[in-house]
Amino acid sequence: MLELVIEQRRRDIGGFAVGRVLPVAQRRMVGPFIFFDHMGPIRFPPGIPSNVDVRPHPHIGLSTVTYLFAGEIMHRDSVGSEQAIRPGEVNWMTAGRGITHSERFEKARREGDEMHGIQAWVALPKEDEEADPAFAHHGPDDLPTHREPGLWARLVAGTAFGAKAKVKTHSPMFYVHWVLQPGARAELPAEYPERAAYIAAGSVEVGGRAFEAGRMLVFKPGAPVPFTALTPATVMLLGGEPLGERFIEWNFVSSTKARIAEAKADWRAGRMKLPDLDGKEFIPLPGDPAE
Repeated sequence: MLELVIEQRRRDIGGFAVGRVLPVAQRRMVGPFIFFDHMGPIRFPPGIPSNVDVRPHPHIGLSTVTYLFAGEIMHRDSVGSEQAIRPGEVNWMTAGRGITHSERFEKARREGDEMHGIQAWVALPKEDEEADPAFAHHGPDDLPTHREPGLWARLVAGTAFGAKAKVKTHSPMFYVHWVLQPGARAELPAEYPERAAYIAAGSVEVGGRAFEAGRMLVFKPGAPVPFTALTPATVMLLGGEPLGERFIEWNFVSSTKARIAEAKADWRAGRMKLPDLDGKEFIPLPGDPAE
């Protein structure tokens, strides 16, 4: 049933720490998911400094998926989008051949705010790696929900449990938010070959073992996986069909190293357009001098 347990690694991203989960040496991807960060929970006081913001930076070959449990982030990108994301909503940005964006904590700077959520990257199939960049925002009405005693579930993206979210995806996948009450039982079906569960809060029992928050459980294919909540628990289910090998360097994902080298050169030379509705600052390529 259980193939691997991945412990989050705490990483400072400039203004606060996140829990980096994917990728790891033992498991580079789960279905199309190639990157998975747990943001917070953290409480920001009013007046936080600007270095907490994620300044404009580039992506290729992937979709970023932002989903919050608490707080608000302002997204701006080079296709002209300006969109705040709040709990229960999805920001889905497809980089394709190239996009730049920023993520800023403007509400927290004004008022103070709690920040808690997941930032994931989903690799694109080879035929979509050079697609036109795009951005989509989806509210709760686009995301099917389900309630039963002890369990609340939301389908964030893809298809699972007989439901389909309105979020446009590029390959067969699923991404689900579970909230479990103590003693509740739930089951992850076997419909996809690659599946994992990330425990964002609380603790659950799987296969007779207890697992705490901050761990991703990666499962073997072919059999349903039963869960029992030991405490109030928040669990993110993810996976799908594998896409094949992908290379990842800084913010770039591609099926070839040559394409990543090209993207690095483009960013260094200023050939990637910055967000229309943002300032002129940007994050330099790692190893380059600051602007």
